[in-house]
Amino acid sequence: MRFILLIAVVLMLSGCFGPPRSVVEPEGVRIVRDITYASVGERKLQLDLYLPDNYSAPLPIVIWIHGGGWVGGDRSPCPIARLATRGYAVASVSYRLSQGAADETFPAALHDGKAAVRWLRVNAWRFGCDEKRIGVWGASAGGHIAALLGTVQNDPALEGTVGITDVSSRVQAVCALFPATDLVHLEEAHDDYWKINLVASALLHGKPSEKPELAKAASPIEHVSKDAAPFCFIHGKADHIIPYMQSERMHQALLAVGADSTLVLIEGMPHGNATLSRPELRDAAHQFFDQHLKPMNPAKTGP
Repeated sequence: MRFILLIAVVLMLSGCFGPPRSVVEPEGVRIVRDITYASVGERKLQLDLYLPDNYSAPLPIVIWIHGGGWVGGDRSPCPIARLATRGYAVASVSYRLSQGAADETFPAALHDGKAAVRWLRVNAWRFGCDEKRIGVWGASAGGHIAALLGTVQNDPALEGTVGITDVSSRVQAVCALFPATDLVHLEEAHDDYWKINLVASALLHGKPSEKPELAKAASPIEHVSKDAAPFCFIHGKADHIIPYMQSERMHQALLAVGADSTLVLIEGMPHGNATLSRPELRDAAHQFFDQHLKPMNPAKTGP
């Protein structure tokens, strides 16, 4: 019964139906699929790269990290592929999902995300991209991973040894859509949010209260510092999967230490990738990335 519930929640979190072809394969965009950025044993970790057909200067890169409750979802179709028509390269990445194996629990997905950043930084020149301007955009579980990428710095245990290891994994901007930011307090929230707590226990292989140290390490809010990347949180006030207070609290924590953070709360907006079609969401994300990745600000964008 628990397994059936888990599958139902994953479908709810990741979305059963993808966006139309005009969104995921937009005109004027070249797609380079199935690029292996790292390997774990015999498992290949891959990304798809979306590039505008025509551009005259090195492109900033935005990494897309899909949702799915840490246990499902896929890098394709990529719902933000049209960002490539705005003068960006978009890298949609796969990461290890927490489906039972010991090497799939936290911090596996974070290690994979950092490996993807490092691979893109080393190989950016091959695709006409700028290794000094790398942002990340994630939704739900992907937003959680994105928030960790923007806050976890200089911690060998959380940096990992996956893929290329001799360059910086620092990112220059993070847009987190309806992320879980505090797993311990997420469990304490309300019975209304049982769905996200069910899949969070899959991420940790146990309830946060049963694994408090691991839950703390997996909570982006615990890694907040003044050295964090600039953040933009976007969360719907009608989200019944992850409470919008998760974004609100981390936003306040970042501001308290002098970091750069923006919070956009949208009335009536629920949870899920379907919200990416909302103009107010897209406009907020585009404005944020334009501000921090285009044009380059040398004082903030070094690796």
